[in-house]
Amino acid sequence: TSPFPYGGHRFEFRAVGSTQNVSFVNTVLCALTAEAFKEFSDKIEAGQSPQEVAKVALNEHWKVIYNGDGYDPEWPAKATKQGVCRIDSGVDAINEMANPKNLKLFEDLKILNKKELEARRDVNLVHYVGMIEMEALCMIDMIVQQIIPALKEAQMSVESVQKAVDMVQKGLAAMHLENGLFEKATLARNLRLETMIEARVFVDNAEGECPAHLWPLATYKELLFLDANQDSNGNTV
Repeated sequence: TSPFPYGGHRFEFRAVGSTQNVSFVNTVLCALTAEAFKEFSDKIEAGQSPQEVAKVALNEHWKVIYNGDGYDPEWPAKATKQGVCRIDSGVDAINEMANPKNLKLFEDLKILNKKELEARRDVNLVHYVGMIEMEALCMIDMIVQQIIPALKEAQMSVESVQKAVDMVQKGLAAMHLENGLFEKATLARNLRLETMIEARVFVDNAEGECPAHLWPLATYKELLFLDANQDSNGNTV
């Protein structure tokens, strides 16, 4: 699919995260639209025909139109080659809010000034760091307080899952020691998308070997087929 598809009578924007507030996203989209209309209006009022203005704009921006498979793993590289701006990291995207080019856009349209834009950038980075910190601490608690005791009760080795805990704790400590906000958020992203995913592999392997009646957390089977795994009194069987 496309992050900005044409739906027949309108364009849709599908790149907003499920927990993200759409208010500032709409502000950005409206600012981009306003800038484009201003550029068109200035040229037309200067004497150019609307058809010529539209023709030039389309020829300059064909690179952003893509009707192929948006899931094609080769598409990101093609987009970069065509000169389409591409940012794969949400942290990097947040940090771009105060980019001089973006700052000029908002100031020229009298929407936000430098101080206001930088404040929004910093708030978003702080929010991201805090969210990842809570997820990491929750993961550590689940492994230490529930999974390791279950494995010990099953007389299984806890070496691998203890390694998982150590990995996450090390990443969390590195994040806490970093003073720079962007650098801290970058470490948080690495912790969430690399270290915690690697740690989960150890836990998933342990789940596959632990006796079902000793495993302390709900399995996918129990979550997806809850009714089939309960007796008449609502107890898990």
